[in-house]
Order: sequence, then structure tokens, then C-alpha cells
Amino acid sequence: MKRAIFPGSFDPITLGHLDIIERGVTLFDELIIAIGVNADKKYMFSLEERKRFIEETFKHEPKIKVLTYSGLTVNFCKEQDAQFILRGLRNPADFEFEKAIAHTNRKLSEIETVFLLTSSGKSYISSSIVRDVIRNDGDYTGLVPDAVRV
Repeated sequence: MKRAIFPGSFDPITLGHLDIIERGVTLFDELIIAIGVNADKKYMFSLEERKRFIEETFKHEPKIKVLTYSGLTVNFCKEQDAQFILRGLRNPADFEFEKAIAHTNRKLSEIETVFLLTSSGKSYISSSIVRDVIRNDGDYTGLVPDAVRV
């Protein structure tokens, strides 16, 4: 079974994430959306809210599981028997950042990272931009799945 982990904080999940997930799920037998927990990071949405947003968004997709984890992503991959890490790339800066992480993960394990380019119409969307729009009472509904529209 080809199993992949799509890790992130998903604070909140965006249409950019959705794009990568919907295309990535076709490549694997199972895709685990893994919400990372970082005690040093301050989140806008609670872990429970972020998990609920994702579960609601993908409730009709049997190949997707939503789990939470802390620690190294490669260790979580091993725990879940996942052979791949799925990552989305929006721009050259993402590539440079993600390349370093992928090389490190490969050095620590046998886990391969698979990169998908975000569709051009969604490549400008990031969780940090969405949070800024929400904080400033802007209309964020065109940037996130329906489940996030609180």
C-alpha cells in the first residue's frame, strides 16, 4: 500500500491545501493529513477546530485520514507506515525551503518527498494571509473550504 503523509499546521486549511490534497490523493492508496503540534507556535484556531475543518472538508473521501502529531515528521511517517511525504510548492522560495527539509528527511530515513505545484489560480493563498484577512475582518470565504467559514 502506498501511503503518504501531508503534514502542516493547517491554521487554517486553505484552498491551496485543498488543491494539493485533491490531486495528491489520486497518487496514493491512502493520504494522511497530519496536523503538526508545535508548543512554541501560537495558533489562531485550536487543534480541535483545525482537525474538524479538515475532517468536514474530506468527509466523503475514504482514502483520507486526519491525524495529529508532534515531533519529527519522519518519525510520524514510520509510526504510520508511510513511505512518502507530500508537499505543495507555491513559488521558488517554497522550493528552496522544502528542498532542505526533504534532503534532511531523506538523510534521516528512507522516506521520499513528493512535490506538487499548487495550481496557478491558488498559488498566492497561504494560511498566514488568510489569518491576516480574518484578523482584519476581510472576506476570506474565497480562500478557504466551506468548513472554515465560521
